Amino acid sequence: MKKISIFIIFAFLLTYSATFYGQQVKLITVDQLQERIKKGNDSTYVVNFWATWCAPCIKELPHFEKLSQEYQSEKLVVLLISVDFKSKLNSAVIPFVKRKKIKNEVFLLNESNPQEYIDRIEPSWSGSIPATLFIKKEKRKFTESELTYEQLLTEYKKL
Repeated sequence: MKKISIFIIFAFLLTYSATFYGQQVKLITVDQLQERIKKGNDSTYVVNFWATWCAPCIKELPHFEKLSQEYQSEKLVVLLISVDFKSKLNSAVIPFVKRKKIKNEVFLLNESNPQEYIDRIEPSWSGSIPATLFIKKEKRKFTESELTYEQLLTEYKKL
């Protein structure tokens, strides 16, 4: 009986801690993303487009975590937008985010036509990833390549 009670308590704590500490990944459309950025026009946004299957994307993700940690006292919002297929949300994206212990906000782009959303986000974007959009009020800078931490920091400070 005592073993069963300990097991139940352990299972409860494990479930609670996974729920409490687990990162949520929400779906987002381009319209919702643009609305979010408009509402926070006193903040600087760093929006990174990535995927779980993209090696350069995975390599640079820790840089965004470091940037948000080091500049948490500033009005900086880092949004990580996965362009994985929506069907991969539960099987790939959420487990990846939990395994990597990502603390920044993570979304999965909920759009069906890549060429349409690419043009709406940045007309010059070829669609390759990683890609990062820097926004501060009316200033915008778009990069379509993997960034080192130094490059990321430089672009952030330029705004």
